[in-house]
Amino acid sequence: MTDPNDWWIEGSYFEACNCEAVCPCRQQGNRPGGRSSYGICEFALSWYIERGAFDGVDLSGFEVVLVGDYDDDEPGSPWRVALYLDDHADRHQQDALADIFLGRAGGTTLANFANAIGEVYAVRSASIHLVHDPDDHTIDVEDHVYVRAKEPVVVEEPVACGIPGYDHPGTEHRCEVMAVDESSLQWEVMGRCGFSTDFSYGAQSPS
Repeated sequence: MTDPNDWWIEGSYFEACNCEAVCPCRQQGNRPGGRSSYGICEFALSWYIERGAFDGVDLSGFEVVLVGDYDDDEPGSPWRVALYLDDHADRHQQDALADIFLGRAGGTTLANFANAIGEVYAVRSASIHLVHDPDDHTIDVEDHVYVRAKEPVVVEEPVACGIPGYDHPGTEHRCEVMAVDESSLQWEVMGRCGFSTDFSYGAQSPS
């Protein structure tokens, strides 16, 4: 594990998966989430880093996407993933982003989600275009990922997801499309769920 002494990032977050909205994995009000809608979760997660740094390396303005799947009934439900890193970042910046989002740097990402990663199919430098606007959410990784959501889902209680942290409730969406084409991760679904909020990660995970 990389020495997790000095890193932090914050910005906006949007995800999609093949569950029905509202995703049953999410916390609604004070009720914890449960199994995914179909037993196998296929997902695409995206982060726009507004501000951040890793051991003095500036990470502001970069975009990161993680796609993967897991089986609710497999022991431990390990994630199998591919990570896409903004091709505007140089090698040191991409190395820092990979350490953070694969959990090697410890801290919040490891505590929130990266500890679930069991296999990494690929880590790629890629052309990424994210739109994290109230009325338009898009994930576009050239040749690999396309997600689009414009319709919010009306809910009566706050909705939160563990990946950005339950202290960052957000907005549930219905996605027009989520398509992924990456080695063993290949699917296209329509009308499934999405979620948007902000995030704040750091070397010290929440207590």
